[in-house]
Amino acid sequence: MSWIQMIPFEKATGKLKSIYTKIKGPNNQIDNVLGIHSLRPHTLTGHMSLYKNTLHHSDNTFPNWFLELLGTYTSFINKCDYCYEHHFAGMKRFLQNDKKAAAIRKHIENDSLATLLSEKEMALVTYAKKLTFAAADLTRGDIDTLREFSYDDGEILEVNQVVSYFNYANRTVLGLGVNTKNEILGLSPSNKDDERSWDHR
Repeated sequence: MSWIQMIPFEKATGKLKSIYTKIKGPNNQIDNVLGIHSLRPHTLTGHMSLYKNTLHHSDNTFPNWFLELLGTYTSFINKCDYCYEHHFAGMKRFLQNDKKAAAIRKHIENDSLATLLSEKEMALVTYAKKLTFAAADLTRGDIDTLREFSYDDGEILEVNQVVSYFNYANRTVLGLGVNTKNEILGLSPSNKDDERSWDHR
């Protein structure tokens, strides 16, 4: 499941068991991207808080499927198969349109999203790509471009945090050899109104 030791749910004790109990999914599943933190439970707490508040919070402006699209896209260009497959499944579940989900996947993989998304939506995809590959080259002009598409600063921050989170998660996964063995893909916290609710369904 990874290149380093991971403590499974049934062997967890103390603080780790308490956190696992909060985040577990069906059959006590702990997603491997989270279980990778088992030797340092305090970093698992940090990861879950960041993940829940950037991607699954009721105060977000964008719909879940679009935030998941940005995460799926970021994971694909980072060559992170784990996060790509997980979050494509999550995007498909939120989108509730299998045909559109399949089209999105095809255009992500063919680098042709511009033929599917609106020019306004593509501005955020372009920002995500530059933030991922050339963050130091971003300028105020890139933000002004997003404003010209009528995105307000809160929405820009929201997208920045989602894309930044996925770059963090992708590097966690790629750097430690995390894979999807024995996982149900696409689960996510179900209660968007409670920041302390981390269970995966």
